[in-house]
Amino acid sequence: MRNMQIKIVPFIALMFFLFFEGCASYEPLKTAPPSIGIPTTAEKELTSLPAPKEPIVAAVYKFRDQTGQYKLTATGNSFSTSVTQGATSILIKALEDSGWFLPIEREGLSDLLNERKIIRSSRENYLGNDGKKLPDLPPLLYAGVMLEGGIISYDTDVLTGGAGVKYLGATASGQYREDKVTVYLRAVSTQNGRILKTVYTTKTILSQMVDVGLFKFIDYQSLLEVETGYTYNEPVDLCVTEAIQKAVESLIIEGIQDNLWQLKDPKEIQSPVIKNFTQEQIQSHKIDNLGNPVVEKRSMLGLVLNIGGQQYVGDYANSFTKMLGSVGLRYNFNDQWAFGADFRRGSMGAEDAFDKTFNSFELSSYYNLIPQYKFTPYLKLGGELIFNTTSGEKYLNNSTTNSSAHKILYSIVSGIGVEYSFGWFLSLNVEMNNHYVFSDMLDGLKHGNLNDYFWGANVGVTVYFVK
Repeated sequence: MRNMQIKIVPFIALMFFLFFEGCASYEPLKTAPPSIGIPTTAEKELTSLPAPKEPIVAAVYKFRDQTGQYKLTATGNSFSTSVTQGATSILIKALEDSGWFLPIEREGLSDLLNERKIIRSSRENYLGNDGKKLPDLPPLLYAGVMLEGGIISYDTDVLTGGAGVKYLGATASGQYREDKVTVYLRAVSTQNGRILKTVYTTKTILSQMVDVGLFKFIDYQSLLEVETGYTYNEPVDLCVTEAIQKAVESLIIEGIQDNLWQLKDPKEIQSPVIKNFTQEQIQSHKIDNLGNPVVEKRSMLGLVLNIGGQQYVGDYANSFTKMLGSVGLRYNFNDQWAFGADFRRGSMGAEDAFDKTFNSFELSSYYNLIPQYKFTPYLKLGGELIFNTTSGEKYLNNSTTNSSAHKILYSIVSGIGVEYSFGWFLSLNVEMNNHYVFSDMLDGLKHGNLNDYFWGANVGVTVYFVK
């Protein structure tokens, strides 16, 4: 039987390896033929814009990398730049795709002028096939709008993270990293040099890695080790392209909103692409630089309702968890600091020892770590008065207890929790706290030199009164 198990384990490991190899699509010897560029999401939106009343002749002299950053390698910086140096070509393609602009050549203007000189010289010195003088060259188009700007920043490791698990020699893990590129674009009037509109867009660049492995002794002399995984890096030039395309879309729609240029059909202002962009403008004021929603400011005063459990730690063993409930008020001084007053009622006890009901009044301060988010952790610190009630009190060992002593006890309260806000009017709270009592008589028994304390955990809601 043991030999059969030894033979089965490598077979299972082999199947495990082949399965994940298939998932990773590991094809090191296969090459792909050249293909036409796949339209991006931003390009699809750009080409869906309604038609203009009249296309705008636009000139782009340069639209390049202004970050000056070089790629990081394991040994330091390389001579390759972090982002493309051909952003001018990307911008001209986006202008052309939009249907709103007639881009004219300005990046290679000196080459164009030289070529026109050659043509002009040839026409002056030679006659046509019919023996007549060739006509003069038509004048160059001049631009009504000049587009300027560039790739302003490339931020690496804006967000990093990962997760993994190991069990009995089997491992699985994943890691990810986000970079961010920022593009600025402005339209300048060639008649008076006035800057008509400036827009900027950002695009995150995702890199992720997944790996799976198995490291196991089949028997005391045989070791099996299997590894597989994959890494994906979002192409930087594709992300730059999307950011530029989004900038062109923003320039067109914001120009329509500001009456800088007009639609062919004014009713098209209600087109889906413009309505979606307007909604995106509104939402952009409610998110942070990582794309997380920023919560509306909480009201100054709120009512807190909690329910949970608490467990005593003291002179008796085998304590059990009992229910508690609380009601209180929360006063927010500002986004980060708050003050709370709570009335709590709950029981504590230990098996075959005691079962008591306590009322308490707690005053605490709260510090929100990231108050601008809907989901924010917070820290809590305060003091508490504990009233030892007689209702529900039961001592099972009266020979060593004193139920009449220490009717009022004092404790220091510390805790950590999280709050999820549904808006300025309502939030959900989950908290774990510790209550250190300045007495050894919480359980009615004085034994040793250590004071009693208890743990609490509760979940509740905060209802705010006024926005």
